[in-house]
Amino acid sequence: MTASIETKEQGRYRLGVGMVLLNSHDQVFVAQRIDNPGPAWQMPQGGIDKGEDPLAAVYRELEEETSITPTAVELLAASKDWLSYDFPPDLAGKLWGGKFVGQKQMWYLARFIGQDAAVNLETEHPEFSAWQWVPFAQVPGLIVPFKRPLYDLIYAEFAPLLKA
Repeated sequence: MTASIETKEQGRYRLGVGMVLLNSHDQVFVAQRIDNPGPAWQMPQGGIDKGEDPLAAVYRELEEETSITPTAVELLAASKDWLSYDFPPDLAGKLWGGKFVGQKQMWYLARFIGQDAAVNLETEHPEFSAWQWVPFAQVPGLIVPFKRPLYDLIYAEFAPLLKA
């Protein structure tokens, strides 16, 4: 249950992307997962398709999960390294058929320049039931415990880039 910026054995970690999406007040978009009975908020994230560029993947995932199009965001930064986390033992054997021990992700910081009305969670394959804007510092506390070290790393890297 650790998160790190170290390069790990790639085949054992599912490659993915994530986006820290800010509004004009530097609040962060988080959404409540449908498949978790407890409070399980997260930022938009997902896997990279075979042969797909990570930046293209993060824009695709954002639109698939929230209906927010790439034209409604302004890219601000990318994480310096791939960030990884391990699945807890009780989930490692269940997720993706036990093929992976965790995920290794490239994270992006972007500003939402659209209107909140553009957010629509009723997508083709819904993953979320609700969404909200929250202060960046509060995000790690809203996340499932095994992802908190990862979100702490994301916060440490991107918080200095905020306006305030």
